[in-house]
Amino acid sequence: MNKFLFCAFIIVLKAAPNSFAQTVTLDYYFNHETHKTKTGTERFHYLWTDEKDSGFSKWGGWFKDIGFTLDTLAEAPTLAKLNKSSVYIIVDPDTKKETPNPNYIQENDATQIALWVRSGGVLVLMANDSTNVELPHFNTLAAKFGLHFNNDLPNHVIDDKHFKDGEASWVDNAVFKSNPKVFLKDVSSISLNSPDAKPVIKSADGSAVIAAIAKYGKGIVFAVGDPWLYNEYVNGRLPAIYQNDIAAKDLTEWLKKQVKR
Repeated sequence: MNKFLFCAFIIVLKAAPNSFAQTVTLDYYFNHETHKTKTGTERFHYLWTDEKDSGFSKWGGWFKDIGFTLDTLAEAPTLAKLNKSSVYIIVDPDTKKETPNPNYIQENDATQIALWVRSGGVLVLMANDSTNVELPHFNTLAAKFGLHFNNDLPNHVIDDKHFKDGEASWVDNAVFKSNPKVFLKDVSSISLNSPDAKPVIKSADGSAVIAAIAKYGKGIVFAVGDPWLYNEYVNGRLPAIYQNDIAAKDLTEWLKKQVKR
């Protein structure tokens, strides 16, 4: 190859999409909790920047460790807006108990998100127990992928003397390659209504699916019945036998491998 052709080849490579320059976007629209402080009102709960127990700073750090750029979306999602992202995470959509005027997931929102997944997007849906998450509208979105978050409470843990009640009985090590021992407390179970959906974590007694994946077009959805991977529960306060931090790293690496856009 002569010098001119080699330089042209390098220029083409630089102009082509960089498959390693991946962006993970965290929803700040459907979850937009605030609380009052001494200086006014501020956002809290499930933020990349929050280093307290309530934040996702540790998970964000693990995304960055494997080459992701962190982003947020504080507006209703559209296909055009989501096309900037490789992974999109929606966590614990607000109820009126949490914010006076919550942004509920509408049919058009669900349609736009589903179009993005169909084209190769990787979507993460994280619910909560039904007293702390707005399930009816969240299920408008989940239904697009053959999933349904149930109004129940598997893995109910009364107090810190009963951690065992929050253990998973089964974990799919195709997603969680380290086969970690995981803890998920007070979750919503997930019904699977599509042949393209399958369980990846089951409840302590084995009776309920509490995390699942669903293929959809060129993309894929990971759904779990709890916010789960915020700082408090990636071994911020758990007994040492639980490996939620390892599970978080496994999941993050698995999500990266699913990116095809």
